[in-house]
Amino acid sequence: MKILLVEDEPSLLRAMRQYLEEEGYVVTTAATFANASTALNDYDYDCIVVDIGLPDGNGLNLIRQLKAAQKPSGLIIISAKDSLDDKLTGLELGSDDYITKPFHLPELNARIKSVLRRRFFGGNTLIRYGEIVVDPLAHQVMVQGKPLEMTEKEYHLLLFFMANPNRLLTKAAIAEYVWGDHMDMADSHDFLYTHIKNLRRKLMDAGCPDYIKTRYGAGYLFSQS
Repeated sequence: MKILLVEDEPSLLRAMRQYLEEEGYVVTTAATFANASTALNDYDYDCIVVDIGLPDGNGLNLIRQLKAAQKPSGLIIISAKDSLDDKLTGLELGSDDYITKPFHLPELNARIKSVLRRRFFGGNTLIRYGEIVVDPLAHQVMVQGKPLEMTEKEYHLLLFFMANPNRLLTKAAIAEYVWGDHMDMADSHDFLYTHIKNLRRKLMDAGCPDYIKTRYGAGYLFSQS
């Protein structure tokens, strides 16, 4: 899952990024309103964690920008102020949650996971597709009731496919999602072939049909048909 962190306190930004990357997220950071605005225009994110008080603008205006673009990202506001007005304004604008500094990083992670479940998987604790069941909290994949071992990249590829069933996904979109921003500028995305081949093989060896359909010259489709 791709996360954008918008925070102007360097030590907190580093701590959040390190913690969330260790939890398996692909993380982009921005310390100013201007950098965050550029990141929102250029790339898509599953969840955005945004500080209200930025040195060159109000984080609430980033939420307005995101909503105007009609992007489906989850939104969590963080602020040094326990302000009811800020909280209500953020929620009215469409944010999913609000957390006040100081906070514990595991709490932030739990809130991000909750937002992602609500946004992309109907609020379900377990994510299901055919014979596949994913438990994001345990970071575990089951096929026909048996655990399936995967690399970190294979796991995130599978989640991306399951969040976008029956949708043609380009190589560039997959690479950007799993490996991070700026992968759209890579000379070649041929390295994806090996990761997707291994994921397909593991799923089929475990008893799944071939859900990953190759559309030559276009990308991949995750479908039961």
